[in-house]
Amino acid sequence: MSIRINDIAPDFTAESTAGTIRFHDWIGDGYAIVFSHPRDFTPVCTTEFSAVAQLAGEFAKRNTKVIGVSVDTVEEHAKWKHDIEAVAGNPADFPIIDDTSLAVSKAYDMLPAEYYTPTEGRTPAHTATVRTVYLVGPDKKVRLTISYPMSVGRNFAEILRALDAVQATDGVPIATPANWQPGQDVIVALSLNDDQAREKFGDLDIKLPYLRFAKQPGASK
Repeated sequence: MSIRINDIAPDFTAESTAGTIRFHDWIGDGYAIVFSHPRDFTPVCTTEFSAVAQLAGEFAKRNTKVIGVSVDTVEEHAKWKHDIEAVAGNPADFPIIDDTSLAVSKAYDMLPAEYYTPTEGRTPAHTATVRTVYLVGPDKKVRLTISYPMSVGRNFAEILRALDAVQATDGVPIATPANWQPGQDVIVALSLNDDQAREKFGDLDIKLPYLRFAKQPGASK
């Protein structure tokens, strides 16, 4: 069963490089990004986890925790972290889950269609599509999902941008346009008429009757 936007993110308890993780408790009252990968000690995954390590401060500023999911053991993760940190030039302080049982991968529907995953001799190809991203809100609902093929490294700058967009629109009748960056104008929801929109957001830039821009609430002038 696939995980859809606005589903409650499956809760789980798992061992990790930071000890036992009880996922919903671990999230607390902030946001969380779950990102997974096929195996430790593989080239693309090392660059990705290094990118996350470099962005640790940016995620923290956004009250967002990050957690990696791997089909390898905690012991292997601990060894691999040395490589991640060498490439990143930063500590890799985020937890990485031991998912050798594939319990989390299956709960989050990360595995390829008609997969067969052997217990012994498992290679990255057996878990090829375990390169997914889930953004989970404080309400424990899935807000965004992205899946990548094994050959394509993720763009974590885009993931950070998407997090900004989700947080900017949470509980506010606005949306973000294509290629939006924080501080740029936002789209006013159609649930507000023009007068209501002006009262709430100030001046409008009306491109079309259904496409109305306003300054991002709270953005610096």
